[in-house]
Amino acid sequence: MHTSNDTAAALLPLVGGAANVISVAHCMTRLRLGLADRSLVDEEALRALPGVLGIVSDDTYQIVLGPGVVARVTPEFEALVAAAGTRADELADRGHALREARRARNATPLKLALRRLANIFVPLIPALIGCGVLAGLNGLLVNLGLLPGLTPALAAVASAFMALIAVFVGHNTAKEFGGTPVLGGAVAAVVVYPGVAKVTAFGVALAPGQGGVLGALAAALLGTCVEKWCRARVPATLDVLLTPTLTVLVSGLVTLYGLMYAAGVVATAIGAAANWLLATTGAFAGLVLGGLFLPLVMLGLHQALIPIHTTLIQQQGYTVLLPVLAMAGAGQVGAALAVYVRLRHDTSLRTTIRSALPAGLLGVGEPLIYGVSLPLGRPFLTACAGGAAGGAFVGFFAMLGDRVGTTAIGPSGLALFPLLAGNRPLAVTAAIYAGGLLTGYLTGFLMTYAFGFTGAAADRLAPAAVPPR
Repeated sequence: MHTSNDTAAALLPLVGGAANVISVAHCMTRLRLGLADRSLVDEEALRALPGVLGIVSDDTYQIVLGPGVVARVTPEFEALVAAAGTRADELADRGHALREARRARNATPLKLALRRLANIFVPLIPALIGCGVLAGLNGLLVNLGLLPGLTPALAAVASAFMALIAVFVGHNTAKEFGGTPVLGGAVAAVVVYPGVAKVTAFGVALAPGQGGVLGALAAALLGTCVEKWCRARVPATLDVLLTPTLTVLVSGLVTLYGLMYAAGVVATAIGAAANWLLATTGAFAGLVLGGLFLPLVMLGLHQALIPIHTTLIQQQGYTVLLPVLAMAGAGQVGAALAVYVRLRHDTSLRTTIRSALPAGLLGVGEPLIYGVSLPLGRPFLTACAGGAAGGAFVGFFAMLGDRVGTTAIGPSGLALFPLLAGNRPLAVTAAIYAGGLLTGYLTGFLMTYAFGFTGAAADRLAPAAVPPR
């Protein structure tokens, strides 16, 4: 059995050795490496390495190891790189030129915008999950009439972060765009300050929180621009005094007399559009959203939905889009099970599925995407079909007036049950969501079993056709 140290030691020479490694990081499922020269990577050997579920080449070189595993392998890998003295100096200039060229190729306006959105909102997801679970637990206790002395405290703990999320968004926005993080937070705090109720803009009194995270994002962006303008023009002797003052003053006033009102209009429109979409065209909308979400994840375009989810949670208490999108993961699980059943003689692939399936059931689909369905081709498409069917199921009930939402973003699959909320009793909401998951599992399985094996996938079935003599 391979330990995390064994895996790290096996990975290092295949990525060109410690001299080729510039940076090491990880997310939920992937080891993310900055490499000086990607031509030194032995990708074929990497893909064949036990425990490697897939490879993604983007602005960083990403090795999919799966949840839990990557968190243990990363520190071991970092230690090996450090012990080897990091990268060789002679590769510095060449590596820098290669990185700049690659960054230029990948830095399209859309990719750059999505990456920055992710850098702003993804760090907030752990707090959203924790507070969302507590909010769901508190709601259950209130409905059951249990622990009345504890529920007010739970409500305060669960709600405090959401009440001040604008400050965190502002902090992260300024940090991402090169401003002073605390100034970004200070400007964004204007959005949630109770005293704004005394301010009138466009003939209407403002409300604390108006515009939500969109207003905070816009305010911090403006604050960063003002700060940079001041840094370039204010004399050094006065910079420490004037720059923060002008940044907060100018950005704060513009936020109060323009951005909050405009962002409030946009946020209201987003909420109305989401509700209308599911209430009017629920089954069709669910089919499209559930069917397209896996390709969006693969391309990284799903990051654009994070501010929308966050806005809906702030505005309505839950996002109605996430349960529909979560059906894509159910289709992926069903497809993987079909592959497991059909490819009985492919020991390596079945081992990959066994290791990745628990994560898939909990909504972490990347190990199954990159390790199973995408390399096989057709199972990826049939997995999307499963997601479409599950999304249509949840969307159909939305047309009947039964909205299913979640109080936080991040988890999916079975892990989403503690975060469920809606306009019906929790048991009804959970039953609809469970029905969507089962529909996604079943459709993904049947579609893959029947139509998912041609070409390379069919070749893997060949041993079953000729029994051993």
